[in-house]
Amino acid sequence: MKEEVRERLQSWLYAQGTIDKAGLLVKTLAGGQSNPTYLLTSGDQQFVLRKQPDGPLLKSAHAIDREYRVISALQNSAVPVPKAIAWCDDVSIVGTPFYLMSYLDGRVFVDQSLPSLSVAEREHVYKEMNRVIAELHQVDPDAVGLSDYGRREGFITRQVERWSRNLQNSTLPLSDDMRFMMEWLPSHLPQESHSVLIHGDYRLDNLIFDAKELCVIGVLDWELSTLGDPISDFAYHCMSWHIPHDLWRGIGGLDLSKLGIPDKTTYREWYASHSGLNVSVDDATWRFYLGFNLFRMAAILHGIAERAQQGNANAVDAIETGRKAVPLAALARSIVS
Repeated sequence: MKEEVRERLQSWLYAQGTIDKAGLLVKTLAGGQSNPTYLLTSGDQQFVLRKQPDGPLLKSAHAIDREYRVISALQNSAVPVPKAIAWCDDVSIVGTPFYLMSYLDGRVFVDQSLPSLSVAEREHVYKEMNRVIAELHQVDPDAVGLSDYGRREGFITRQVERWSRNLQNSTLPLSDDMRFMMEWLPSHLPQESHSVLIHGDYRLDNLIFDAKELCVIGVLDWELSTLGDPISDFAYHCMSWHIPHDLWRGIGGLDLSKLGIPDKTTYREWYASHSGLNVSVDDATWRFYLGFNLFRMAAILHGIAERAQQGNANAVDAIETGRKAVPLAALARSIVS
């Protein structure tokens, strides 16, 4: 963050009464591939700032206003989230809208094989991760003020259209597998489940675990949250079992039993038990949801690659991350074919 931007932010925070002294240190936090994320420190106070990236943006992308709204709504729920502190749409402060939330001092696990943990600890982490997504899908949107957070019908249809349209509008070439999925998905749409609050990007590295105990203290990155199909949200989470470990954020090909990580069938059974939701859809329907979510992730990474080409991507590894869109689209095609 440039010095003049830091000074404007410091003045704004002090004027708002958020910080009690005119001093501010700003540090870029790891992650935040889509939305730049910073740790703010003023004396003993610490906050996290999330902002939209600079430059031209896709319509409806980088919806940090929705992030702030859903975090605010879940403050007193069974879903652990950071404390929502402030929202600012004055672009003269840091160049884009932004929000502040509490800083959670804990552990984030990126490698889903959890090499630093014991066998028993790995099983515990997966059970905790499963429990939290089940809690999320049991939240009543009406009771937490999110009844208008999304349309309750036609979620999958709209999602297929949205991500296909984003790819069609891309300035980067599309792979044959991306084009195949864009044609295959609309003709194989399943009958959807009921509508609940979904995260849209629920995975291990979007969770903060307590620094000492292996319990989730915060779910992050709510940019893609909405009202939608819980089976689709859970299937997105279950992509990890199919993505090769050496490709990207996957555990595919690993000896899960030796590691203490549940197999995909056991994990689905845990979710059904925790949530009370029936996820025993037929094999063809489950493969659709997996294929759709892999296609969706490929579209997201393709967008990251495009922003990297334009110079607007946040993370330094954006180009390498964007390249993973092609093999993920190929995996999606192999699952549904």
